[in-house]
Amino acid sequence: MKKILNYINGGLHEPMQRKYLETVNPALGDVYAQVPDSDEEDVSEAVTAASAAFPMWSALPAEKRCETMRALADLVEKNAAMLADAESIDNGKPIALAEKIDIPRTVKNLRFFAGAGIHYSSRCHEMTEGAINYTLRQPLGVVGCISPWNLPLYLFTWKTAPALAAGNCVVAKPSELTPMTAYLLSELCIAAGFPPGVLNIVHGSGPGAGEAIVRASEVKAISFTGGTATGARIASITAPLFKKLSLELGGKNPSIIFADCDYEAMMQATVMSSFSNQGQICLCGSRIFVEASLYERFKADFTAATKALKIGDPALRDTQVGAVVSQAHMNKILGYIDLARQEGGKILCGGARAKVPGRCEGGFFVEPTIIEGLSYQCRTNQEEIFGPVVTIMPFKDEAEVEIMANSTDYGLSATIWTGAVSRAHRLASRIDAGVVWVNTWMLRDLRTPFGGMKHSGMGREGGFNALDFFTEAKNVCIKYS
Repeated sequence: MKKILNYINGGLHEPMQRKYLETVNPALGDVYAQVPDSDEEDVSEAVTAASAAFPMWSALPAEKRCETMRALADLVEKNAAMLADAESIDNGKPIALAEKIDIPRTVKNLRFFAGAGIHYSSRCHEMTEGAINYTLRQPLGVVGCISPWNLPLYLFTWKTAPALAAGNCVVAKPSELTPMTAYLLSELCIAAGFPPGVLNIVHGSGPGAGEAIVRASEVKAISFTGGTATGARIASITAPLFKKLSLELGGKNPSIIFADCDYEAMMQATVMSSFSNQGQICLCGSRIFVEASLYERFKADFTAATKALKIGDPALRDTQVGAVVSQAHMNKILGYIDLARQEGGKILCGGARAKVPGRCEGGFFVEPTIIEGLSYQCRTNQEEIFGPVVTIMPFKDEAEVEIMANSTDYGLSATIWTGAVSRAHRLASRIDAGVVWVNTWMLRDLRTPFGGMKHSGMGREGGFNALDFFTEAKNVCIKYS
């Protein structure tokens, strides 16, 4: 059984209380590793190490920080096969998805923000009074980064890379459900020559290690991705402490399909946006609105394409749908499917736990599920399920679908499929979402702002927005005449 260790002050350490949590392979339903159940003592040690390292790391030229981060990116790329395998085992996702998306995006995160740190610049303003103003962007000090279980290494580096590039030292906590690749990254940090204390990885639960990071007085900012309820609790803790806060939370994203769309491209992308990573991506489109004249054709083809998806062992390269992350999460998803039935929904396909024969017979698999016949205002269409479950609903016109799409408390992303350029621009401006894709899905430019509206979060990540968050602006005014 693998024993995961904390990465603190450049070394690998057991938790001080020698307490561990079990890590389960969701495709098998078996415990395969132990992860530290860290507490405030471990976090305090990490914060002390980060505080001690900050003067050195922040004083380094950006090019030197960039070299260290690029060395880590090179090692991640060199060990991509090992990391993809670990991600698949830990999370339950198909190995092909981890190889194609998770690990390459991790490399891209590290390289992108290493370069962004070099090119980050400030503004200068001359005054007619014979003075000049310039803005310094200075690192905050020690910052906390808490990442989720659905895209473990991908989102872990999405947070830590800009924090490090900006000159901060980091105390980070990956999800206790999927800790393995963050642990493997800590080994690669040692190999890459990361200075001790610059990046510290403390494993444990949210109420234990996570809350200790949030409460630590030396931690100046918190970047969190996860559930809306947890985000609300973090906000309630950090507000009176005046910490900077970035929250990327839940979603209930609409996919809006008009009859004039490129039908084949739409169908292929909609299957992917519905069920990729078992629907466990905050950007998945879980509410599908289809123009009435296209609805019956779409329903038949979408159902057929969904039924054709191969559910199976994540270790097999032809598997398209793997396991969901845990038994508790599987039960939550199945509970929402039961709720949909109670609310009058008709199950077009799926609707049950999937049985995968062989070594995965005890795994946590859910059939990709399509539901119709529900009101857009019902609980199934208002609450985040975060699994391979979508609802489909017809709409008559643009005005109606705008009301339906904006009816939830969430506002993370939306997808619009149409051949009308004017409609695309018009509707995109009216949808309550931080990210709107038109005639595509999950096409990401890391320079652009990323984040949600309403209960989907606060703040923006990506590009210079991330570097702005992890720095403090200081204006300097010099009178020279």
